Amino acid sequence: MVSAVISDASCLIILSEIGSLHLLFEAYGRVVTTPTVAQEFGMELPEWVSIRSPVAVPNFPPSIDPGEASAIALALETPNCILIVDEKTARNYAIRLGLEITGTLGVVVKAKLNGAVPSIKPIVEAVRQKGFRFSAAVEAEAYRQAGEVER
Repeated sequence: MVSAVISDASCLIILSEIGSLHLLFEAYGRVVTTPTVAQEFGMELPEWVSIRSPVAVPNFPPSIDPGEASAIALALETPNCILIVDEKTARNYAIRLGLEITGTLGVVVKAKLNGAVPSIKPIVEAVRQKGFRFSAAVEAEAYRQAGEVER
């Protein structure tokens, strides 16, 4: 059973920018983030996002930004959690540390599977139009998991 869902800033920012932050709630309900991520987000967080500080933030590689580092540190301290992180270096690092991860497209897929949206396609397109990059393989996998055929 998942004990917590911890989000880095990228998912919060991109979903907010396209007017779809509610999909994070539709996917997971309550979400946790860190003070560093909240500061990166730069706006008031919805009431369903709680802020928790990690006990310690280890010295991560310099390619991991402070928000990602704080979210990874909190995830390491939180058994059975899911970490939402999009940046490839941070994702790979979190996986090497044994963390369960997903990304913004994974959140959108889960929201669709929970009945929040009929299709992920308009959301994927809106995310792309905001300059969010993901590989063709990641996009195809999102459509597959959502039960949609990419058009």
